[in-house]
Amino acid sequence: MGLVLGIETSCDETAASVVDDQLSIRSSVVESSLEVHKDFGGVVPELAGRAHVATIGSVVRRALVEAGLDPLAPTLDGIAVTSGPGLIGSLLVGLAAAKGYALAWGIPFIGVNHLEGHLFAPLLEQPAMEWPIITLLVSGGHSMIVLQSSAGEHEVLGETIDDAVGEAYDKVARWLGLGYPGGPVIDKMSKDGVVGSLPLPKSMAGAGLDFSFSGLKTAVVRGTEKRPDLSMSDVAASFQGAVCEQLLRKLRQAVDGNDVRGIALAGGVAANSALRAGVTAMAQEFAIEVHLPSMAMCTDNAAMIAAAGHYRLQHNGPSPLTLSAVPNWQLADVR
Repeated sequence: MGLVLGIETSCDETAASVVDDQLSIRSSVVESSLEVHKDFGGVVPELAGRAHVATIGSVVRRALVEAGLDPLAPTLDGIAVTSGPGLIGSLLVGLAAAKGYALAWGIPFIGVNHLEGHLFAPLLEQPAMEWPIITLLVSGGHSMIVLQSSAGEHEVLGETIDDAVGEAYDKVARWLGLGYPGGPVIDKMSKDGVVGSLPLPKSMAGAGLDFSFSGLKTAVVRGTEKRPDLSMSDVAASFQGAVCEQLLRKLRQAVDGNDVRGIALAGGVAANSALRAGVTAMAQEFAIEVHLPSMAMCTDNAAMIAAAGHYRLQHNGPSPLTLSAVPNWQLADVR
C-alpha cells in the first residue's frame, strides 16, 4: 500500500495529492490563483509564483491530513513533483518544497514531466484500461496525439506547430471581449450558435498528424471585422466547430493507422463538450473503448503527478536532489 505525495505547481494551480500504489486517490487538494490573473487576460508568471509560495505549505498539509497521515511525519514511499514543462518560477517553488520535504522525511524524490502526468490521469479513474491506446492531449500550453503502448510507454505522433488549442481559445475570447479563460465561455456560448455561420479555413489538410491553430485565430479576427453583424454565439460555434473538426480529423487518422484498444482525452481542453462528444462517437464507430477524464482530472492536479511518480520511481528510481526545473521539457524526451 505504498503512498506517494504529488506536488503540482507548473502554472497557476497549487496542488498536492496522496495516491497509493493501486492508483487510488487518498486525497487531492487544488488551490487556484485564477482570480488573480483574470484582469490581465492570462496567467502572469510573477503573480503565479508568489501565489505558490503563499499557499504550498497549507495545500500539502491539507492533502496529508485528508489522506489520514501525520502532516509532520507522514509515512510515504516517495514525493513526486512537476519539474517541467511550465513556468520557471512556479516550477522552482514546487521543486524547492518537494526537496525540502524529501530531506526532512528521508524519502525518495521524483521529478515528473507534467505532460506524462496528464497521460496517467485516465488511469486514476479507469485502472483496468486495455492497451494500446491513442490519447489526444490538449491544453492551454500543449496539443498532441500520443500513442501509448502501456502506462509510461508513449510515442508522440503529432503536435501543434504553433499555438496550443487552449491558447487559441483564450486569444479568440480576448478578441471577442469574453474574458479569461476562454475555453469554458466559448464552449457554453457555442451551444446557442450555428456552426459555419462564420466561414473559417480547414487547417492542416494534409496527411500528417500535426496541428495548427494560429491561422484559425487570425481568421476569426478578420472574419468578424468583415461581419460585425454576426452574433457572439455564431462566432463561438463556428470557431469551436473548426477547432474540433481539425482535432477529430487528425485523431481519426491516428486511430485508423494504429491497432489500438481505446481512445483517451487528457488536458484542460478535454473538458470541452463538443470534443468529448466527438471522441465518444469516434470510439463507438471504431468499436473501441473511450476514456474521458472527469472534470477534476482534466485540469492540472497533483494526483496525476503522484501516479506518474509511482511509475517513474519503480522504473527509473529516485531523481537526484540536484534536479532543476526544465520549462521546455518535451514529452518525447521522457524515458
